[in-house]
Amino acid sequence: MITIIDYNTGNLGSIKNMLKRLGKASQITNDINLIENSDKLILPGVGHFDYGMQQLNKSGLIPILNKKVLIDKIPILGICLGVQLLTEDSEEGVEKGLGWIKGKTILFDKSKLASNQKIPNMGWADIKNYQQSKLFDNMFEEPRFYFVHSYHLSLENVGDSLVTSTYGYDFSAGIEHDNILGVQFHPEKSHKYGMKLLENFANNY
Repeated sequence: MITIIDYNTGNLGSIKNMLKRLGKASQITNDINLIENSDKLILPGVGHFDYGMQQLNKSGLIPILNKKVLIDKIPILGICLGVQLLTEDSEEGVEKGLGWIKGKTILFDKSKLASNQKIPNMGWADIKNYQQSKLFDNMFEEPRFYFVHSYHLSLENVGDSLVTSTYGYDFSAGIEHDNILGVQFHPEKSHKYGMKLLENFANNY
């Protein structure tokens, strides 16, 4: 069973609907017992880094998430804010992240953006430089995904970067470290490309 973590943020229903279209069983829950019995996890999220971490802390789910991810080593996919919460901290606030991925979340550098490029980065964008990964098995040619974000990942280990995109400059748009995966874009808003990515996560991990 794929569990979509409910911590009061994120496009939970959209992700579940896409998985349903793929014929994949999933549940949206914050129930510790259901999470304990999950085969895979998805950590979605939209909004402010501090709000996301505060909601996770308030939910009481961090201990079970640490167990499932760091000890049981089940696959987890962070989406948008969800992938940012996997890092150690963020320039967006003062809360500490989950720290599963070494690095931080930083604001786009305005000095490196063109005059017509505003923050947030919003819209469809190509991805490139993706590493060999089961997450991109048989992906459609010239994959494009939908982004909405003002902050991006700054990774301590460049080997954790799964894929990059460009907005003024190249930035990491996804990570993979052992059983921990994440993407900055929204697969649930990315039509056939996002559907293929979620299908690969469901089937290949």
